[in-house]
Amino acid sequence: MNDTPRRVTRRRLATRARLLDAAFEVFAAKGFGRVSIEEVCEAAGYSRGAFYSNFATLDELFFALYQERADLIAAQVADALAQDGADLDVAASVDQVTEVLLLDVDWLLVKTDFLVHAARDPAVARALLDHRTRLREAVADRLFRARGHTALPAVLGDVDGAAYAVVAAYDGVTTQLLLDKDVEAARTWLKQLLTALLTEGGSAPSTA
Repeated sequence: MNDTPRRVTRRRLATRARLLDAAFEVFAAKGFGRVSIEEVCEAAGYSRGAFYSNFATLDELFFALYQERADLIAAQVADALAQDGADLDVAASVDQVTEVLLLDVDWLLVKTDFLVHAARDPAVARALLDHRTRLREAVADRLFRARGHTALPAVLGDVDGAAYAVVAAYDGVTTQLLLDKDVEAARTWLKQLLTALLTEGGSAPSTA
C-alpha cells in the first residue's frame, strides 16, 4: 500500500524523461517554432494526457529541456575542471575545457532556438544568463587556481574577464560548427583560439 505513491512517482518521472528525450530529437530536427505537442507525443509514444500531466505548455517543456541539458553541461565543466590539483597550468586548463565543452550539433540547434526565444522573453533570458554565469564561474575558478603557473594576458584584466573571453570564443566556434558540422575541426580551432587568447605565449612574435 505504501509503495503505490512511489511507483506512481517513478512512472511519472520516466514519462517526463521520455517526453524530454523525444522533444530534444524533434526540436533539433524541426526547430522549436515548427513543433506541435502532438509531434512530441507521437515521438515519445504517449498521449496528450501524458504530456499535460507533466507540462502545461510546449514552452514549459522547451524551458525544462534546455534547463536540464544546460545544468548537466555546467556541472560537467565544473567537475572536470575541479578534478585536477592546483598545479594545473592555463595551457592544461585549455585542454580540459575543450575536452568537456559540448560540441554537439543537435544540442547547438536547440540552444540557438532557446537563445532566440530568450531574446524575446525576459524571464527566459534570465535562465539563459544564469546558465552562462555558472559556466563562466567554473572557468574563472580554474583560471584563478592556475594563474600562478601561467600569467593571463593583461588585456583580459582578471580571471572573470578571461572567463568571459572563453565563453565568447566558444560561442563563435559553435556558430561555425552549426554551418559546417565539422566537430573535430571545431574542437581543434577552439583549443588553438583559447591557447592564443589565454597565454602570452600564444601571441604573435614581434617583428620589431
